[in-house]
Amino acid sequence: MENDARTPVTIVTGYLGAGKTSFLNHILHQTSEKLAIIVNEYGDIGIDDQLIEKTKEEIIEINKGCICCNVRKDLIDTLSMLLFTREQGMIEFDRVLIETTGLADPAPIVQTFLMDPKMIESYDIDSVCTIVDSKHISMHLDQKDESLSQIAFSDNILLNKIDLISSEQLEKLKERITKINPFANIYETTKSNIDINKVFNLYSFDLKDKLRISPTFLHDTHHHHDNVTSLSLIETKPLDLEKLNLWFSYLVQILGESLYRYKGILYINGKRRKYIFQGVHMLFAAEEQAEWGDMSPRSEIVFIGKDLNKQKLKEQFHKCISR
Repeated sequence: MENDARTPVTIVTGYLGAGKTSFLNHILHQTSEKLAIIVNEYGDIGIDDQLIEKTKEEIIEINKGCICCNVRKDLIDTLSMLLFTREQGMIEFDRVLIETTGLADPAPIVQTFLMDPKMIESYDIDSVCTIVDSKHISMHLDQKDESLSQIAFSDNILLNKIDLISSEQLEKLKERITKINPFANIYETTKSNIDINKVFNLYSFDLKDKLRISPTFLHDTHHHHDNVTSLSLIETKPLDLEKLNLWFSYLVQILGESLYRYKGILYINGKRRKYIFQGVHMLFAAEEQAEWGDMSPRSEIVFIGKDLNKQKLKEQFHKCISR
């Protein structure tokens, strides 16, 4: 690879809430490379850009949908734009890192780098890393959703959140994942923490292996997310913390199974700092972060789930506004 002038690409995938952004933040602390980061979110507003720790990276969001579907052209346009701005001396980057939405099938994304002439000439896939939520992955594999493809097309699989399952469950999970993809490296992690040398500069993506797993890999197919929708909420008025706590308790207990992912930044009445919250099914966490500073305070929330009652969620959210 020493004589290859192409820019390496690392694709990070994994189902909703698996720990992709945490993985990215760990990598940012370890790398000396300058990264161009493309973040794809399934929703109208972007939250991950504010969750990624700001260092020297260029961060670009694609929020029109899933980049394995209708906005795949946006991915090519973004990658082309990066090349142009680098050639013009406007930005510098050594590597592109793509963090896909949790609903993405990585196969069409990988196809972009194998079938588009300009992408073939300019970029080279280093590896595809899949972050797995060890607590919830079995349920998704049983449903045969996107998590199956994410595991099948990975070179490196991080079994994340292993502290939430027993050793017996972990061994069964490893056996199951090995049957899906016998070619990938499997690492056990908590909070997506891994040595960067295990995921960067491997050039381990092997098309022959992927074709063994899925002979139709290079066929251009359309991808659907049946009954899975997203809801984005924005509010500039401060929120009542007590009402929010009661509402989130209700969501976790009553709607947890159908809420695949929910996350956001909250503007709490009487608080000078942002509140960041993230949830996956019935697991929920929130923490106080930096002050708003020069930013105009506002709350931004994204829900991704199955058969969401959007109108009801909007009404419940507005009841949390401080009066």
